[in-house]
Amino acid sequence: MKRLFTLLCTLTATLFAMAQIANPVTWKHTTRTEGNTLILELKATIESGYHLYALELPADGPQQTELTIEKLEGATADGDPRVTKGDLHTAYDQSFDMSLSYYEKEVTIEQRFTLTDAAHYAIEGYVLYMSCNDENCTPPTRYELALLPEGAATQGDASAAAASGQDIVAGAATPAGRSALWTPVIDELQAFGASDGDLSGEAHSWWYILIAGFLAGLIALVTPCVWPMIPMTVSFFLKRTKDRRKSIRDAYTYGIAIIVIYVGLGLIVTALFGASALNSLATNAVFNIIFFLLLVIFACSFFGAFELVLPASWTTKLDAKADATTGLISIFFMAFTLCLVSFSCTGPIIGTLLVEAATSGSMLYPAIGMFGFALALSLPFTLFALFPSMLKSMPKSGGWLNMVKVVLGFCELALALKFLSVADLAYGWGLLDRETFLCLWIVIFLFLGLYLLGFIRLPHDDDPQPSDRVSVTRLMLSLVSISFALYMVPGLWGAPCKAISAFAPPMSTQDFKLGEQAVTTYHDYEEGMEAARRSGKPVLIDFSGYGCVNCRKMEAAVWTAPEVKQVIERDYILIELMVDDKTPLPEVQEVNENGRTVKLRTVGDKWSYLQRVKFGANAQPFYVLLDNDGHPLTHSYSYNEDVQAYVEFLQSGVNRYGR
Repeated sequence: MKRLFTLLCTLTATLFAMAQIANPVTWKHTTRTEGNTLILELKATIESGYHLYALELPADGPQQTELTIEKLEGATADGDPRVTKGDLHTAYDQSFDMSLSYYEKEVTIEQRFTLTDAAHYAIEGYVLYMSCNDENCTPPTRYELALLPEGAATQGDASAAAASGQDIVAGAATPAGRSALWTPVIDELQAFGASDGDLSGEAHSWWYILIAGFLAGLIALVTPCVWPMIPMTVSFFLKRTKDRRKSIRDAYTYGIAIIVIYVGLGLIVTALFGASALNSLATNAVFNIIFFLLLVIFACSFFGAFELVLPASWTTKLDAKADATTGLISIFFMAFTLCLVSFSCTGPIIGTLLVEAATSGSMLYPAIGMFGFALALSLPFTLFALFPSMLKSMPKSGGWLNMVKVVLGFCELALALKFLSVADLAYGWGLLDRETFLCLWIVIFLFLGLYLLGFIRLPHDDDPQPSDRVSVTRLMLSLVSISFALYMVPGLWGAPCKAISAFAPPMSTQDFKLGEQAVTTYHDYEEGMEAARRSGKPVLIDFSGYGCVNCRKMEAAVWTAPEVKQVIERDYILIELMVDDKTPLPEVQEVNENGRTVKLRTVGDKWSYLQRVKFGANAQPFYVLLDNDGHPLTHSYSYNEDVQAYVEFLQSGVNRYGR
């Protein structure tokens, strides 16, 4: 689905471009004793915008936070670790098809030990954790622990690491036996300039939300609740006074009042819930069920089953206020009356827009979306007041407005299935796998096309019989709708249908999928570099992770593009390094990184260390192009679903390699 970027993500991407390593979680630990009980407290401080996964997560999910004790002498563990401070949040993650729990801001974990030798105990281990924001995840990272009685000396510093024969390079140790391919190239990457990806994310998101709001306002404008109000309202302003200049000023004020009301609504929604709460709410299963039911109700109303209106007393009181007051206050109450009267048509449009804005992750996005919506809604009132002669050419109210309402009903019904799909995946009902979802969408848009052609009539349609003639507009819209339905048909057999990937359930729910020949991929750095040397090709390194959501998005949206796949297969040796691969190394390796001893226990540890030391980055996805000596050919690339930009990134590496 979705996905658009916050200011925090932009700043994070800028840091990556400068080859700095993100460290969004800071750990501190303290100990105290109560009798023969040693209490270890681990406090994690989490940067704004990031979250730290909980102690227990479902299988096949991202890395949960866990405490591992490797050495335990003179003490025994008293139960499992437990959280003593921190608010647990749970939300459905569509990329993993499961509900995930996490903490924000801070969390304190406690582990108790029973001391059997209080004077000579030794406890060593680590906290393994993973943190993410909306765009990036850090690899599974360790916080090392060494607990000794007060006054005892700790072991293992930088000098010890150097004395053990490890090669210290640029503040980090190259694992024993590794070649010069591990030599840091951070300065070389910086010389190429900023990383591609993420850097324009925030501006893109602001514009996306603003344009989405504006388009939603244009749709609301041609509904039966709003369109007939335009000539009535403009005529009222023109007749209210003989001074045309004052009439135009009043019309301007009326338009501004509409904008203020809707922007105020966006700010109120954000103030009541907060951006993070809105984001969690929008992915919450219960909320999605409620929103699914609301959209179905709105769709039935648009189809003519019943009429949804706010209490008449509300609009009556506002009309009375508008008549009783004068000046700007009177105009404001008139604008508020319009908002209430049009609620039955604009309500579902506004609700959908607010959900989309909220899930984009910024406090200002709901207000920005409402500004775009209100701007489109208010423009006709101002323009027709400025140029009253345009009112004569304005289409009259009639059956076409009802057609617009029915079309919106079909769209609301299709959108409702998206919210039901989220709830279905969260609870594991198995009602909406990908085939079922596509079948329903195919039928909905096929029926929409037949309605536009006049083969389906609903209760409140003016003409009870199909028309002998169909307007060109209705014909073109029906062609679009039926073509869209046919476009989704191959998806029943596993075709990607990228145009609806943000709405449909994930491909993992598909029972049958078309097979594709995979690109030859190496999963060992040295092995892949040797293959590149033998073949005389440059290297594309993909630092990825099993729990990396945006890695999967890039693979689905960018790597499946024929032009990208062709360049990778023809011109590159692909090395995929999973930084959360938990396969144990043959033996634990100790290296010195920035003055502290780091233990590499798993394959993922090794590749994460390589990414940090050689390239100065630790977020995924992270792509870098190398020559056969391990030197970068161009800047790095992170999360950006622009296919053409990725092709240019790959081609720049090929061109430089061939020099």
